[in-house]
Amino acid sequence: MPQLPFPPAALREALISRYSEPHRHYHTLDHIYAMLKHFAAFGSLCRQPEMIDAAIWFHDAIYNPTRLDNEARSADLATEYLSGIGWSDDACRRVASLIHMTAKHAALPGDYDAALLMDLDLSILAAEPSAYDDYVDRIRREYAHVSDDVFGAGRQAFITHLLARTHIYATPALFEAWEGLARHNLERERRVLSGGG
Repeated sequence: MPQLPFPPAALREALISRYSEPHRHYHTLDHIYAMLKHFAAFGSLCRQPEMIDAAIWFHDAIYNPTRLDNEARSADLATEYLSGIGWSDDACRRVASLIHMTAKHAALPGDYDAALLMDLDLSILAAEPSAYDDYVDRIRREYAHVSDDVFGAGRQAFITHLLARTHIYATPALFEAWEGLARHNLERERRVLSGGG
């Protein structure tokens, strides 16, 4: 069974290089480190922390905002790298499955570890308003290749999808801590996008 801490030095350097690519503005090491910080606080809630740790590091390892298969390609990369350092086929499949789920931020029913990962990935939604606004600005910079109208429509669809959920955060402790803040930020952004200020 793989052990924490993850990743080993050589693999860490390869991942740091990927997360430092110049076209990234939000999906950077800061995003990974923020997830790891929250994971340190809430990791006791999961059954296989080593799988979540690896999935955090790999889930955005490949990120090209002009493509729709980033999670699939990141999952393939995780399988390649993890098998290369001796992780079992089952462990590699589990990490790849977790990464695939981040595409829609939806865990399979009863998969509490995956639910925690999805919640950690969405932790920025519950940030203080200024940090949330900075996140939106950074996402806009990553999508500089699309028009304001296209970007706004995409954000509206994302916000509508999240607000329609019964719970944005599936983990009870994170629902209690973050749900209200996230909904406030999303509603505020939706008003701005609708011209309501």
